[in-house]
Amino acid sequence: MWTTVCELKAIVPGTGVCALVGDAQIAIFRPHADDTVYAIANIDPFAEASVLSRGLICEHQGELWVASPLKKQRFRLRDGLCLENRDYSVASYAVRVSDGRIEVQN
Repeated sequence: MWTTVCELKAIVPGTGVCALVGDAQIAIFRPHADDTVYAIANIDPFAEASVLSRGLICEHQGELWVASPLKKQRFRLRDGLCLENRDYSVASYAVRVSDGRIEVQN
């Protein structure tokens, strides 16, 4: 099942937002001005805080990551892998843009 979260244009390129999909807080990122989007869990497992959507999008070795605003650990946008400690990786979610709307699979 796909859940509509928001309009693509509601997310400023280079930033992320948080959405509640079912019971999950999901961080949705739009790294560029195109319709490429990513979705990972919003909970920073190191700080146990809902902050990843406020992190900085960065590039490392050709991959896009988000750096937590609290402790700066990086999580890969395509799959939630934690660069500094794989044991603290976060869930990733299927996400798409359909008719200008961002949808997350749940």
